[in-house]
Amino acid sequence: MELLVCVVNQEEKLEEILSGFLALGVTGATVLHSEGMGKVLSQDVPVFAGLQTLMSRSRPQNTTILSVIESEDVLEKAIALVQEVCGDLAEPSTGIVFTVPLSRVVGLSPELEREGE
Repeated sequence: MELLVCVVNQEEKLEEILSGFLALGVTGATVLHSEGMGKVLSQDVPVFAGLQTLMSRSRPQNTTILSVIESEDVLEKAIALVQEVCGDLAEPSTGIVFTVPLSRVVGLSPELEREGE
């Protein structure tokens, strides 16, 4: 069981990603609106005001999607979907995807909780 974390720099892609997740069988996700470190530092810390030049290439807001996924196959398909919708994640101002292994999850459906034991 893994936690899939997707930071998407194109908020307009959110609906397509979530719809794709549903089609893959991913029925739960948490969506957070977030800001990157460069954006915060360039606005709030005068010493880093020079970062504003770098920020002109990035989006003011990001969308972070968190989802617990039990199947390795579904996880791989979800990552591929995000890459298909957002484009090459190696490109600037696109996004980032990573996973974190989970040893215990409490509060999901009983089937998912048992799989993690």
